[in-house]
Amino acid sequence: MAISLGTLTAPFSTEGPLSLSRVTLPYAAPPPLRLVVPHESKRLSIVRAVTVGAASSEKQPSGIMKPRPVSPEMQDIVGVREIARTQALKQIWAYIKENNLQDPQNKKVIICDEKLKKIFGGKDQVGFLEIAGLISPHFL
Repeated sequence: MAISLGTLTAPFSTEGPLSLSRVTLPYAAPPPLRLVVPHESKRLSIVRAVTVGAASSEKQPSGIMKPRPVSPEMQDIVGVREIARTQALKQIWAYIKENNLQDPQNKKVIICDEKLKKIFGGKDQVGFLEIAGLISPHFL
C-alpha cells in the first residue's frame, strides 16, 4: 500500500511559478498487538482483608459524642443529667437565642444571665469561641 501526498515546492528564485508535485510514500502496517501473560509462578495475587462483625450492632459513641454526666448548673440549662458535648453546645446556643442573649452590635458576644454566669465562671460577657472551653469543667 502507498500513500500519495501533494506538496508545494517553491523555486529559490521569486521569478518562477510555484509547482505542485506528487510524492508517494510507502505505508507499513504497525505490528500486531501481543497479549503478554506472566508465567504462572510470577502471578500476583491480591488479598483483601475482611472484618467480621455484627452488622446489626451500632457503633458506640466515643469522645465528644459520648454522653457524660454534667454538673447541676449545666443541668439547669440542658435539662438532662447526661449529655454529649456536641448536644450540650447545641442546647446552650438554643438557650442563648431563645432568651435573646447575643449583643445586638456584635453577635459574637454573649451577654450572660444568671444561669449562664454559673457555667461561664461568673463572667458578664463571653465570646462565642470561649464557650467550648468554659463548659469543660461541667462535664464530670
